[in-house]
Amino acid sequence: MTHTTTTGPTAGLTIGLAGAGRIGARHAAALCELPEVGTLVIADVDPSRARALADRLSRAPGDPVADVLAAADAACAQDVGSARAAAGEVRVVAVDEVADLFSAGLDGVIVAAATDAHADLVAAALAGRIPVFCEKPLAPDLDGTFQIVAAADAARVPVQVGFQRRFDAGNAAAREALASGRLGWLHTVRSCSFDPAPPPVAYVPASGGLFRDCAIHDLDLIRFVTGREVVRVMASGANRGDAFFREYGDVDTGSVLLVLDDGTLGLVSATRYNAAGYDARLELFGSKDSIIAGLDERTPVTPLPEQAAGAPDPDTGPRGAYCGFIERFADAYDAELRAFMDVVTGRHGSPCPPEEALEAFYLAEACELSMREGRIVETREIRR
Repeated sequence: MTHTTTTGPTAGLTIGLAGAGRIGARHAAALCELPEVGTLVIADVDPSRARALADRLSRAPGDPVADVLAAADAACAQDVGSARAAAGEVRVVAVDEVADLFSAGLDGVIVAAATDAHADLVAAALAGRIPVFCEKPLAPDLDGTFQIVAAADAARVPVQVGFQRRFDAGNAAAREALASGRLGWLHTVRSCSFDPAPPPVAYVPASGGLFRDCAIHDLDLIRFVTGREVVRVMASGANRGDAFFREYGDVDTGSVLLVLDDGTLGLVSATRYNAAGYDARLELFGSKDSIIAGLDERTPVTPLPEQAAGAPDPDTGPRGAYCGFIERFADAYDAELRAFMDVVTGRHGSPCPPEEALEAFYLAEACELSMREGRIVETREIRR
């Protein structure tokens, strides 16, 4: 059974979306703006949620993209302000079963479902020879990730993994600056992921833990920007906040020291408690110059003394800090979906193939092992 709403005549690609939650709704809104997309087929384990998303996307008058983003992340009103008006005319179809996606004549599929469903959905796309974009991770464990990488290689079907920070303009500029020689030789790279508030309790048991769920973005980004491999890690974690992290064997704050294969040192910091606002920055320190990506007027840090240039005025209230990753990386999410359209149409290969996701997962596993055993872990211990 399908539930169809149409905003006008259609043409172009038929794209499937598995998952109508927060990030799925965000992707759905962005897909409706892409000129290549003619039909969007949405599925979710809760069919009513897929139908509701389809209805919101086609609702008029008003801005359907802003409406969807507001519904997807009501706690972050600024997401609405960054939404672009929907462009083009897209037919939106909600199907009752996720499996129905793969018989809908798709040209490509987006996997934004719960983590434990990723591997099966990617495998179904590969079996149907459908190009697939999958939010990280490809699978919740290393064995599953390894199997998907092997299956994708055997099927020769393009797979793009959703490490959106690779598409952030600041991070891309940092990569170019380093490659150009502007920084000289790199001696230190630092990356942070600071969430303003912890996730819901129900999210934690299936998240994979702080390093696999959160810091994996920093680990991937350091590899991407430097072009180097990590040879060893030393990780530690702490629990200073809610008890449920400890109860589920997780930590709410973590740090990692990385040694890259050219001797560069890396530092990764992550926390679930940064009430000042969402903070994701990358810092590169070289022999000639140093640069920061992600530092702007909304970065939730206050220079001291507080009367210094650029400090917030205490009389006008707090700065409008980013309240979450969807808002902070809005442009990057748009860019990675545009890149996926290039993959679907054959204009370009995958900019983030599954092998890259496997490398990032290796590093996250090394961090987990280091934290548990309190020792330096050589990444060759983890790699296969």
